[in-house]
Amino acid sequence: MLKVAVPNKGALAEAAAEMLAEAGYRQRRNAKDLVCVDAENDVEFFYLRPRDIAIYVGEGTLDAGVTGRDLLLDSGAKADETMDLGFASSTFRFAAPAGAMSSEADLAGRRIATSYPGIVRAHLEKLGLEASVVRLDGAVETSIRLGVADAIADVVETGTTLRQAGLEVFGDPILESEALLITRSGAQGPEGLGVFRRRLESVIVARTYVMMDYDIRVENVERAVSLTPGIESPTVSPLHREGWVAVRAMVPRDASQRIMDDLYALGGRGILVTDILSCRI
Repeated sequence: MLKVAVPNKGALAEAAAEMLAEAGYRQRRNAKDLVCVDAENDVEFFYLRPRDIAIYVGEGTLDAGVTGRDLLLDSGAKADETMDLGFASSTFRFAAPAGAMSSEADLAGRRIATSYPGIVRAHLEKLGLEASVVRLDGAVETSIRLGVADAIADVVETGTTLRQAGLEVFGDPILESEALLITRSGAQGPEGLGVFRRRLESVIVARTYVMMDYDIRVENVERAVSLTPGIESPTVSPLHREGWVAVRAMVPRDASQRIMDDLYALGGRGILVTDILSCRI
């Protein structure tokens, strides 16, 4: 049975559970449950602290896990990124009181509070800077006001929390993070892992694309399909009305409205867009 680690709480938990449910996997009904067995799909899910998932996977205790790139790198675990999952995007940045620091060079000899000491130390070493890294669990924004640190390094999504604390980001981003599927370094994993990955890939594709159907005159088909090339190639079928064909193709969800406008201007009619629940590409 495939053993997969899933975040038990936090920003990653809800989105991960939603993706797994869309992929056809049973999920826990009670937030207090630590294990959920999906016997039909031969998968066992373990709900763990997001920070611990990379360690369990890296040690080979579990076959795969869902966690953030920031947590993976900070853990130092022997686990690899297997797939980007397309959610929980964030940026890891330095921040300090407004106007106090303008570049990373200003960190030399200073105290930096963070919940990700591994990432910060590695970044400072890369920059050739020496600074004191103070590890804190939980909110680090108040550490400067309390005199524990001169600057912080933390995950920034909108920056609202930092501004409320009177802080501003400076320097280049330390890391771009997002949710990942991870596996043990150098391990191929059990046979079921391939099926698990394909199911997650199908969810990502279904979220990224929509199915578009439309009717178009034959003489405009080539220009129309250049707008809707599909994944492999669009399906083109003759209509009962002479001189017209029906076209079906997958198109990027984000561009679907613009494509509909362009098709209509080209003479396309009966243009329909439908969601894709799942697929195999």
